[in-house]
Amino acid sequence: MQFLLAISLLVLLHELGHFTFAKLFKVRVSRFYLFFNPKFHIASTYDTWVRRLLRLSPTVVPMKKDEDGKEKKEYVGTEYGLGWLPLGGYCAIDGMIDETNQKLSEVVKPWEFRAKPTWQRLLIMVGGVLVNFLLALFIYSMVLFYWGETYVPLSGMTKGMEFNEQAKALGFQDGDILISTDQKAFKKADGDMFRMICNAKQVNVLRQGQPVTINMSGDLSLIDMAQTVPIFARPLIPAEVDSVMPGTPAETIGLMKGDKILAANNKEVKSFYGFTDELSRLNDVLAAAKTEADSLQARQLTLVYQRGETLDTVTTTLTKDLKLGFMPVQVYEPVTVEYGFLASFPAGVKYGWNTLSSYVSDLKYLFSSDGVKQLGGFGAIGSLFPAAWDWHQFWLMTAFLSIILAFMNILPIPALDGGHVLFLVYEMITRRKPSEKFMIKAEYVGFGILILLMVVANLNDILRWLKIM
Repeated sequence: MQFLLAISLLVLLHELGHFTFAKLFKVRVSRFYLFFNPKFHIASTYDTWVRRLLRLSPTVVPMKKDEDGKEKKEYVGTEYGLGWLPLGGYCAIDGMIDETNQKLSEVVKPWEFRAKPTWQRLLIMVGGVLVNFLLALFIYSMVLFYWGETYVPLSGMTKGMEFNEQAKALGFQDGDILISTDQKAFKKADGDMFRMICNAKQVNVLRQGQPVTINMSGDLSLIDMAQTVPIFARPLIPAEVDSVMPGTPAETIGLMKGDKILAANNKEVKSFYGFTDELSRLNDVLAAAKTEADSLQARQLTLVYQRGETLDTVTTTLTKDLKLGFMPVQVYEPVTVEYGFLASFPAGVKYGWNTLSSYVSDLKYLFSSDGVKQLGGFGAIGSLFPAAWDWHQFWLMTAFLSIILAFMNILPIPALDGGHVLFLVYEMITRRKPSEKFMIKAEYVGFGILILLMVVANLNDILRWLKIM
C-alpha cells in the first residue's frame, strides 16, 4: 500500500511536469492518465468542467466542415482518467512520437508538439524529470526540518565494529573503531561507509585506543562486500539481553535483562549479530524439512548463557520464523541533528545530491553478472518500505524513489525522456530533425530495452521468493 501510494504520487507529479510545460506553450494534451488503461479505464472526464470553473476558453477551437459543407467548431480538450494497470501513467501530447503510438498526419497543426520551437519541446520533455528531482530535494528538506537527522556516529561506537574474514585479511580487527579514509571522515554505518572503504587507499581506525592506518587497494567490490555472509563490517553489539518479549521462547526459558549469551547450538557467540548468524544458519535446515517432526527438530536451539557468575544451559524451540524473542542491550546513544526551516533546504539538497551520486556510482556494478542478479522489480522496491506504516520512512523512501525516477528517466534511451532530449539536442546542434521513421524505430528499440529490464528485474524477485537465487 505504501509503495502504491508513493509511486502513484511520483508518477502523477512527473506527468504533471510534462503537462504544465505543454500547456504553457499551448500544446494540446489529449489525455492525462494515472496508471495505464489498455482496453478500458476505471474513470475518465474531460476538462470542460475545469474550464467552466476557471472561465477559460478551450485549448483549440479549429474549424471543420461537416458532410453538408457547413463549418462547425470542434472542442479540443484534455481527457483525464484513471487506468486499471498500476505500472505508471502517461501524458499524451499531440504531435509527439512516444509510447502512445499516435498517428501523425502530414499536415503539422499549430497546437502540436512538433510545431513548437526546439527549446520549448526540450522544456516539455525535461518537465517531468525536473519535477521529480525538485520534489525529492523538497521532501528531504522537510524530513530534516520535521524529524531532524538521527544516527549513531561511527566515532561514538566505543566497542567498535566486528569484521568478516575478508575484512580481517585486509588488516581489520574486531573492535576497531572506524575514523576516516584518506578522503574524508566516516559519519555513520550505512551504504556510504562501505563505498568509502571500497574506494579508499587508506582507512584510519582506533585500535585499543591507538590510531592505526590500514592500507587498501582502492578498488574493492561493493557487491562482494555486501553479498558476503556475514557482511564485511557491522557494529559490535554484545549478545546481552535488554528486554524479553512476552509469549516468546525467551520468556519460556526464563531469560532476563542482563543475561549474556555465550553459545548457541555448540557454537561460540561473541556478539548479538554472531548469535543471529547462528539462527540464520537454521534457515537451510528448516527449508529442507519434509515433515512436521523435521521442522520441529530444525527449530531446536541449545543455549548457553551467563547470569552474574552462573552459567546455565537450556534447550528451547524457536518460533516458526526462527526468533528467540529478546532485544539486545543498547550500548550506543544516537545523536539528533536538528534543522531550522531555512537551514533545512541546503541540508536537504546536500542529502539528495549525496543520495543521487551514491546511486550513480553503484550503477557500474549493473554491467556485471552479479550486478544483474541484484536488479529488483516491484516486489523488491515494495519490500524497502516498513511493514508497519511509518511517515518518516515513507517520505524518505518516496524522496529516494523520486530522485531515482528522475535519473532513470533522463538516461539517453529512446522511449525515456532522456532519449527525446538526446534527439532534441542533436537537432539544436545540427539544425536538422531526425526523421519520423527513425524516431518511431528508435522508440520501439528503447521500449524493448525497458521491457527486457522490467522482465529481468521482476524475474529476479520471483527467483528470490522461490529461494532459487
